[in-house]
Amino acid sequence: MSWSKSDRDGSGRDGPRGYHHGNLKEALIRAALELIAQKGPAGFTFAEAARWAGVSPAAPYRHFRDRDELMADVARRGFEAFEQALARAWDNGRPDPSTAMDRLGKAYLAFARTESAYYSAMFEAGVRPDATPELRAAGDRAFGVLRTACEALAATLPTAVRPPGLMMALHIWSLAHGIASLFGRGDAARRSLPMTPEELLEAGVLVYLQGLGVRPPG
Repeated sequence: MSWSKSDRDGSGRDGPRGYHHGNLKEALIRAALELIAQKGPAGFTFAEAARWAGVSPAAPYRHFRDRDELMADVARRGFEAFEQALARAWDNGRPDPSTAMDRLGKAYLAFARTESAYYSAMFEAGVRPDATPELRAAGDRAFGVLRTACEALAATLPTAVRPPGLMMALHIWSLAHGIASLFGRGDAARRSLPMTPEELLEAGVLVYLQGLGVRPPG
């Protein structure tokens, strides 16, 4: 696929990024991401995505039933990239679960900041988590990395006081997601904070884990 700034919508003016004999589906995904970055996940139409891809309004229907299906596919791709980022950070819990969890939290915030268009499609576009089986599976796999990390941390505690890994994952996910959405965004909606989002998340997770009896190494 070859992108260019040249006019591809027949308007006679410089406009959206087109493609030269490339993959239409990929062009539409890229167009949706650029429009999300500029206008937000609800700020454009299916026809506008087609114009940005440099094709006719009818062309997207070759690959997507409607705008909702396009957004679901963008969200799926986002979750797949998200899973990879989290898995790299977790690194199978090396050198210990607490250290790896700290990296995982930072990776969560980094993804929200650097991949803000994907993040918006995943969590802010109103796409149902089960809109497609592929989207559901991708979301579950991404959450699975966090759940695995929490189960590893829980396993460091005596069985009698060991909290459920799922409960821990939901709590830490809520904390990370809240901080990312409020203070770690990659757009103008980011709120100011007298510390870095990473520091806030680290402190919050530390307090939470210590409340459960999980102690950091040393």
